[in-house]
Amino acid sequence: MKKKTILFFIFSCMIFAWACTQDDEGTPGNITTSKQTRAEDSEEGGDKEKGSLSDDEMGASPIVEFYSIDEEDDVTVSPGESATAQAPLALTLTAKVSNPDNYKYICEWRIWSTKDNGSEANPLITRFEENTTCTLTQSGGYGIKLYVTFTQDEDTVEYESDPISVVISESKLTSPDGFSPNNDSINDTYRITAQSIVKLDAKFFNRWGEKLHSATLETAQHVEGEPNKLVLWDGKHKGKVVPDGVYFLHLEATGSDDVKYKYKKAINVLTGYTEHDGENEGGGGSE
Repeated sequence: MKKKTILFFIFSCMIFAWACTQDDEGTPGNITTSKQTRAEDSEEGGDKEKGSLSDDEMGASPIVEFYSIDEEDDVTVSPGESATAQAPLALTLTAKVSNPDNYKYICEWRIWSTKDNGSEANPLITRFEENTTCTLTQSGGYGIKLYVTFTQDEDTVEYESDPISVVISESKLTSPDGFSPNNDSINDTYRITAQSIVKLDAKFFNRWGEKLHSATLETAQHVEGEPNKLVLWDGKHKGKVVPDGVYFLHLEATGSDDVKYKYKKAINVLTGYTEHDGENEGGGGSE
């Protein structure tokens, strides 16, 4: 009898130990936290396109889009990639969240300056929209990163993208001494060369101080095929080309690097000059 009691006690202890082990391994409510990066996605995905996610993966495939003045086209940049641009730079940030299990989630975009060893820990811009826009006006390097936190009950999954890099060029501005608005397709408009100019105010006067025309960054037109050329004036006042002579430009501008440009200069309007076999031909303007 005593021997049976001892065996029963030993067997009960074994059953209790096994039950405790199963409880520890499968207890509901344990918080599972995982941190996914695009680099890890790429390594695990093997033949998958860089940064892509399959339908059953939780995460995001963020992109940054902007219009490039230099390339005269739209540019799309993905995590791990970089691009150069001019200011002012209007960015569109799209998260492209993958959420097959329908978790609740919160997106956080961070944009920071890479100058002086800056990092996402001290962002210049923080946005909590899934898709958002912003405009950068200062020259230098920027990092952009997306964080997504997924939650369902007590389960949490965190996603963090690789950084996207954007570099904004420093400013330049030059202006010519004249033009010839005579419709010969050569130097017909007054054009300046402008790079990363974020503010512009130009006014044209005649010799009596009468303002004939004004232009801003918003009203100036880019020249097709010459993205850094801005048309400030077509030489017309009240619908007619002004007479040949000397006119005056007052121009103030600010660059992405906070450089201030201020010009007060005489410009020559020469409608009587055309280029034809090296000869000058007449052709006047009228008031």
